[in-house]
Amino acid sequence: MFKSSFFINKTQSIIRKFQSTLLTKKIFTFLLLILVVAGCRKVAEQDGLTGLCPKVISTSPADIAVGVSRNATIVATFNEAMDSSTITSATFILKQGTTTIPGIVNYSGLTATFSPAVTLAANTAYTCIITKGVRDRAKNALAADYVWTFTTGNTIDTIPPIVISTDPANATNGVVLTKKITATFSKTMNGLSITSTTFTLKHGTTAVTGAVTYAGATATFSPTVNLDSNTIYTGTITTGAKDLAGNALVSNYVWTFTTNGSIIDTTRPTVIATSPVNVATGVLPTKQITAVFSKTMNASSINTTTFILKHGTTGIPGTVSYAGTTATFSPTANLDTSFTYTATITTGAKDVAGNTLASNYTWSFTIIGPPPPSLGSASIFGAFGGNAGITNQGLNTKINNGSIATTAASTLITGFHDGTTGDVYTETPLNVGDVVGRIYTAPPAPGTATSFAIATAALADANTLYNNISPASKPGGTDPGAGELGGLTLPPGVYKSASGTFKITSGNLTLDAMGDPNAVWIFQTAAGLTVGVAGPSGAKSVLMINGALPKNVFWYVGSAAVINGAGGGVMVGNIISYAGVTFSTAGVAVQTVLNGRAISLNASVTMVNTTINVP
Repeated sequence: MFKSSFFINKTQSIIRKFQSTLLTKKIFTFLLLILVVAGCRKVAEQDGLTGLCPKVISTSPADIAVGVSRNATIVATFNEAMDSSTITSATFILKQGTTTIPGIVNYSGLTATFSPAVTLAANTAYTCIITKGVRDRAKNALAADYVWTFTTGNTIDTIPPIVISTDPANATNGVVLTKKITATFSKTMNGLSITSTTFTLKHGTTAVTGAVTYAGATATFSPTVNLDSNTIYTGTITTGAKDLAGNALVSNYVWTFTTNGSIIDTTRPTVIATSPVNVATGVLPTKQITAVFSKTMNASSINTTTFILKHGTTGIPGTVSYAGTTATFSPTANLDTSFTYTATITTGAKDVAGNTLASNYTWSFTIIGPPPPSLGSASIFGAFGGNAGITNQGLNTKINNGSIATTAASTLITGFHDGTTGDVYTETPLNVGDVVGRIYTAPPAPGTATSFAIATAALADANTLYNNISPASKPGGTDPGAGELGGLTLPPGVYKSASGTFKITSGNLTLDAMGDPNAVWIFQTAAGLTVGVAGPSGAKSVLMINGALPKNVFWYVGSAAVINGAGGGVMVGNIISYAGVTFSTAGVAVQTVLNGRAISLNASVTMVNTTINVP
């Protein structure tokens, strides 16, 4: 044992050795101080104390958490054992603004808890403080106050916790004699309620002695001696175990397992649960990613090389922590909306016996994206000619699954017939367009006051949509191709032309939803939109892959849109133009397709042998 008497004797020896020199009294004092400090620190370490500057390594709620239950208990976990007499309501403080919230402070193991004496206010920000007054058992203080914040939600947590997994699992055979027994809960528990009275292990009616610890959401029972071979054991979590809101298990949780004759563990670990679950959608951008293992892991093997998060082939930076049987990946920044991410636990992850996963464990999930902009009553229209009308030239124009409209007189719809009523709008032998739905205009007949009212309401909703997808309402758009979208493959997002015009002329544009059917694209151009170039092979298309849908693509066009003037090609999305939309050119027979809508607010829509498929 490295005792302080050793340092006293050593100090005296050094002093005698150097007294024959010209060292001054100040140097003697300095040497003595160094030796005493080193000696105290060494004694502290050998007494099981980690020494200088303890740290808060985790909290619940986490920093900047939102939607926290109003009856939550506040928890702070330290990196070493602390002096419990220093963890009090004077050093563990909860505040709302400048008002201190009363509560009861407890400490056990490495964990301090603050239980508010009152129900917290709804939708309110709170600040937690662990002051420098807390000390470890060697009397070392925090380097600085530890401060974090959270915001409550509207609810009070009344949901009881449950045990979601155990290691060994129920009815497992062949458990090694050195096994530590774990139980993982559905939510964070009050560590003070996880004790040797609420987590027990028995052989028949004989209680097994052991130590109980709690970290993350996992409780661990470590038997004092090896278990007996070929013996049935019963583990129990009692209703004395409570979550941070004070909710207890509804009933005791009981499971059994049988040992073998071996003290060597050769069973590989597995991932038994993840959050989010595989192929989950609507995941929050602030989500921490977790994986629960079938057994206790070697914490040093759970790191950023064995727990990986990617978007496509791009690695996402973050930190990895491990507690109980749960690994947590905390992204450095919020995840991007509408993106699909893939998480992987590699075979580098090992249990405490050195066994690795049999293979990489991979799962994916999608972050919730903003809802697509609303078309309102304009959603039923494949083409809308503002107050200027709609013109068809050719025999093969057709509006599938939708209607057309204008707030102008019926005479400004030319070359169409109403597929529902049979009404004809200035068709000629060379200009016949079929509207599968209805045609809505102002009088004279076949326009009516009723159809005019429907068109007027739709135009108002189209104007609202135009404003809602504008740069003013959806700022931050990027221009990845300097105005040229041809040849690009773009993920969901907002794209704004820096020059004021967008073109798809150098190749096709591909929109990649990356597996998210709710992925949304918004393209903003202050002036024109041009798709395709001149010539028989000049048509360009918009391609959609990995679940992308035409209904979720929006084009904000500040002036006019010209779509494949040479004819042909497949355009995609809702074109909302301030001053007109034109498809193909008079006399071109090859069919031009729009999977979407062509809505002009103040000018006409012109089609030549055009098919519009309304999504």
